[in-house]
Amino acid sequence: MKLRVAHIITQLELGGAQRNTLYTVGQLNPERFEPTLICGRDGILDAEAKKGNWPTHFVRWLVRPLRPWDVLALYKIYKLLRQHKPHIVHTHSSKAGILGRIAAYLAGIPVIIHTFHGFGFNQRQKSWTRWLFENLERFCAHLSNHLIFVSEENRRESIELRIGTKVPNSLIRSGIQMKSDPTPKKDLNHRRKSKGVRNDLGIPSDAWIVVSVGNFKPQKNPMDLARVATIVLRRKPDIYFLLVGDGELRQTVESWVREHQIQNRVHFLGWQKRRDDVMKILAESNCFLLTSLWEGLPRALVEAFVARLPAIAYSVGGVKDILRDGENGHLIPPGNFDMAAEKILWLANHPLEAVRMGGKGQATVSQEFDIDTMVRDQENLYQSLYEAVPLKNYYEPLWVSPPK
Repeated sequence: MKLRVAHIITQLELGGAQRNTLYTVGQLNPERFEPTLICGRDGILDAEAKKGNWPTHFVRWLVRPLRPWDVLALYKIYKLLRQHKPHIVHTHSSKAGILGRIAAYLAGIPVIIHTFHGFGFNQRQKSWTRWLFENLERFCAHLSNHLIFVSEENRRESIELRIGTKVPNSLIRSGIQMKSDPTPKKDLNHRRKSKGVRNDLGIPSDAWIVVSVGNFKPQKNPMDLARVATIVLRRKPDIYFLLVGDGELRQTVESWVREHQIQNRVHFLGWQKRRDDVMKILAESNCFLLTSLWEGLPRALVEAFVARLPAIAYSVGGVKDILRDGENGHLIPPGNFDMAAEKILWLANHPLEAVRMGGKGQATVSQEFDIDTMVRDQENLYQSLYEAVPLKNYYEPLWVSPPK
């Protein structure tokens, strides 16, 4: 018998959680599983979901901010679950994790799983907002059969916050496609000078490039990217910055760059549609920069290590799982863009040490970060949880929708 698995995520933005959810839905063993996807509308990856060989249900009321019509999203998800009767519901992201697990519990779904790709609350929120989300997470953890963490740091934080401390959990990394780089380490400098984005942007073949990949939204803190670039270019104006991404704060960052007259050295590349495009940009760069204020496990950092780049990143969340200060890069206290600039300048002035750190970064990323390993681990978890649930508990809803 095939297991029916419903994945629920808030919106299909261009982020690691969304990409990995789509990959999982598309790569589950078709001989063992029948996937369904439930999500909000108007995400960048909606078109990709529509092309998939699985049913996708777009819930118009499922949005990221808190809204009065969240109850309508809850009801719609409940109706879909009662219609499809999945054996397993697997939720992702904060809003879908809360509404999806409540709907699944009310619908009598036998197995409920949630993946923490990070938390929906942080120290910079208003105290009442953070209190609300923390307590909602505690409540929904009790509705879950199993919790998945993508980083040890998030698992540690959940224990401190008393979220799901009595619920079984696993560490399953947010994976990427682990593609071996054919370039020998001894030819690394030559690889950095290869034609591609340098040629397209008119960047000299021997110039030093700092790259960052991420959404231009408050979590990723892109204004600090601009501040770091300003400090670095004031002291070493022959360095280039490539900012890959887009979002609500892009115009603000672009205005800063123009105001400080560094637009000839800071290039905004938007979102590259294909993964290979991003990996090629990483391959032509010399250093990776991440200024996120909170993270689960940043996919872009893992990709940078695969590309053998040393990383400069704020010391938050899952970053601390894999970035080892002084070994494969440098951990920076959040908000200390002056220190981040100093570390970039030091690496630019010590290129052999940068190459050594990049090699250490690649060695850090083991097979557990492979995206196919991620899918197989989830499949094994689904099977084991399904087999452990008594059959008599299947599909006995706690709430029945009123007759039409």
